[in-house]
Formats: sequence, C-alpha cells, structure tokens
Amino acid sequence: MIAADTSSMVAFLAGDNGDDVELIQSALDHRQLALPPVVLTELLSDPALPERVRALLSALPILDIEPGFWERAGLLRASVLRQKKKARVADALIAQSCLDQSSPLVTRDRDFRHFATAAKLPLL
Repeated sequence: MIAADTSSMVAFLAGDNGDDVELIQSALDHRQLALPPVVLTELLSDPALPERVRALLSALPILDIEPGFWERAGLLRASVLRQKKKARVADALIAQSCLDQSSPLVTRDRDFRHFATAAKLPLL
C-alpha cells in the first residue's frame, strides 16, 4: 500500500504528467492506493470539486489512525522544528499517518523531505 499527498493527488486529478502521477495510476490500478485522512480532508475542501471526483476520493481506502497518533505527530513535528526546518501541522499529520502504517508517501511537496530525514519517512 502506498499513500498519496495532496500535491500529487491534485496533479493526478488535473491530468498532469510526472512520476508521481504514474505511481498513483499504477497504485489505483492495483488497488494499492490509500489516503491519509488529512489528505482526504484537504481534497474534499475544494468547493468546486466535481461530484464524480468527490465520490472517487471518498471511495478510496483511508490510512488508520492508531492510538497515540496525536502525541506521535506532535513529537514528530517538534523534532523537525527543533532542526529549524519547516513543519506544517497538516504535513506532520500526513507524515505520521504514513509512518504508523508503513506506507511510503507519493508527493510533490518538498517539505516532506524534512520528515524523511527526521523519521525516515519513505518518499516516492
């Protein structure tokens, strides 16, 4: 199972090209794509999102939230901030979701490299 970040999902839905878009398509074809809960929330927040896309997104598997998630996410974010690196709350929550489920993250967002360094988050 792989997880997709909002940046790569937006590119995929827009029909953009890229390795991340190809990975998402392949994962969808093989039923191996899941979304971190925060990614689903971000994507569904678009008021102009077509209903067919909303239905597609809502049908995708969501990564589970494990007990202690919020504490681990806070500590993860603190470890990145301690290094004077950028660590948005949403990104920390996405990264922790992936770490808890051992799911590599497909992303275009370079800010996730800080989580990869701090916690060995696998990025694709």
